[in-house]
Amino acid sequence: MTLIAAVAATILYGGVLLTVAYRYRSRWPHLRAYPPATSGPLLSVIIPARNEAHNIERCVRSVAASTYPALEVIVVDDQSTDGTGDVVRRLENEAGLAGRLRLVSGAALPSGWFGKVWALVQGYRAARGELLLFADADTKHEPELIARAVTALQTERVNLLSVIPRQEAGSFWERLVQPQVFFVLQARVGDLRRVNRTRVPWEAIANGQFILTPRADYTAIGTHEVVKDQVAEDVALAQAYVRAGKDVFLAHAHEYMSTRMYRSLAEIIEGWSKNLALGAPMMMPPVAWLRRIAPYIMWIPSLAWVLPPIVWLATGWSPAAIATAFSLGTWLLIYHYERLTLGYAVLYPFGATVVALIMIKSAWRGAKKVEWKGRTYGLNQ
Repeated sequence: MTLIAAVAATILYGGVLLTVAYRYRSRWPHLRAYPPATSGPLLSVIIPARNEAHNIERCVRSVAASTYPALEVIVVDDQSTDGTGDVVRRLENEAGLAGRLRLVSGAALPSGWFGKVWALVQGYRAARGELLLFADADTKHEPELIARAVTALQTERVNLLSVIPRQEAGSFWERLVQPQVFFVLQARVGDLRRVNRTRVPWEAIANGQFILTPRADYTAIGTHEVVKDQVAEDVALAQAYVRAGKDVFLAHAHEYMSTRMYRSLAEIIEGWSKNLALGAPMMMPPVAWLRRIAPYIMWIPSLAWVLPPIVWLATGWSPAAIATAFSLGTWLLIYHYERLTLGYAVLYPFGATVVALIMIKSAWRGAKKVEWKGRTYGLNQ
């Protein structure tokens, strides 16, 4: 029995390690395959910002440094209380940004809307560009990012293009938890070539940190107003495009874009508690019972990382030792490819435990209310 279990553990966990190695090495399609555009129509970058004083300057400066020749930057200050608007006003008056950067003071949040979605729509209404780029305030763009994305949009002849950036991790908790969450998300998405140009709405996804689309297509599907009550507005928007018969395309862009979503354990818990339980069912087949139970069982796969080292340390059982060895190898590989401190990979069971607890909290909280940046949204919001 022990021999059979050892062989099973080798096949299962070895297969995971080989799969991770293949996916991280291939990372196709990749934005580097598309040369930067040297000309094109006016592109409006719309950045929603609520209490982003610590992020907004870095984001705006990186966007403004783009090599794309026709660019305007619109920051929508969503009633911030931390001086975000003051930072943008100062930048508006700088020589290199004057005339290219505009601040839109956000109006009061209407009933039935989530804050970010409302800010995005206000930015769209102020924008003049034929192309629209929706970008988050916690992102950093390399100069060629937008120019290459425009080429990809045009070359692939798609209606929405989104990219997957490199995740920055500065604190202990970011390095411990963030890789775990993104591994779960990537495991669900799988090969981007399967997702791209899908005609199955529930398979469509987008990364709200970077969504590029022609204005005509965005207007045709009804703008973000069609997803005004969605927390995972990026996934919902991509699915709205697919339902309208339009093409969605994702590409890896680790060299050209980075983002630091959260900086502390409290922010990580608040942010992922908001997203996971409400977003996960959207990426599953539209079967009522499956979508209903999904938030409550999505933490179970974490046990595959947590249980083997516990069993091994407690009993010395060799199959558990094999599973632990392959698991450690997997996480060393992930941390290597994500350019994170390898020492944190050893703590992967602890990280998986924290993620499981966040998922459980998200399921419990998501069924009742959502709290984000000082606002509380009810279930039907």
